[in-house]
Amino acid sequence: MGEDKRVDNKVELLGHYGSDETIACSAWTSTSRNLTDEKKARIPRLIEMLWVNGHETPFEKGMVHFLVDTEIASHIHLLKHRISSLNAESARYKELKEDKYYLPEDWEGIYPNDNKLPSIMRNKADDWSATLAKYTELGNQLYHQCVADLEPVLGRKRAKESARFFKTYNSQIQADITFNMRSFANFQKLRNSEHAQVEIREVAAKMLELVEGIEGNPFKCTLEAFKLTREM
Repeated sequence: MGEDKRVDNKVELLGHYGSDETIACSAWTSTSRNLTDEKKARIPRLIEMLWVNGHETPFEKGMVHFLVDTEIASHIHLLKHRISSLNAESARYKELKEDKYYLPEDWEGIYPNDNKLPSIMRNKADDWSATLAKYTELGNQLYHQCVADLEPVLGRKRAKESARFFKTYNSQIQADITFNMRSFANFQKLRNSEHAQVEIREVAAKMLELVEGIEGNPFKCTLEAFKLTREM
């Protein structure tokens, strides 16, 4: 094995737009957007009422924007949320030379039945985590060699887009994703759940932590209405 390119999944908050006040003002457009002190005091109750009664459109006025590095399995979960906006790193347009990949921490110390592995993968010292690392790095080597060999015959574009079949499911790619707060609630409900895969659950939990940590906590009432606070 060469250089260790194992990395953890990462989430970075790039920015946000709006606040509880933005969402409340959107709802009050139907009557008056004039924000008096009395109306400001009613914002927590208004936001709770909107969410409980299914008046969800105003929540689309607040937005959160993330940069996410995940393995392909979690990336597919992100893609399923069609009311989010996502752009991702593409192996069609560039050769993925960094070869970053993810290994499940809970595989460490669990050993395969060595006799049932292909001979190329057999090593009694390797647990399943080390075995996956070897398999991934072999796939990366084949990927780059395939690009080099296909390019003179098929051209650079076709070489890159077809050689990526050698990339393993734990290969890590980067995505830029934006949620409005309505879609963020849906994402959290489905992915920050005991029923979700561990990796995407960790991504969702980190997103929530970052949103709660925005200076001034601008979406405090909204997260409480969604029942999305880590203390709960």
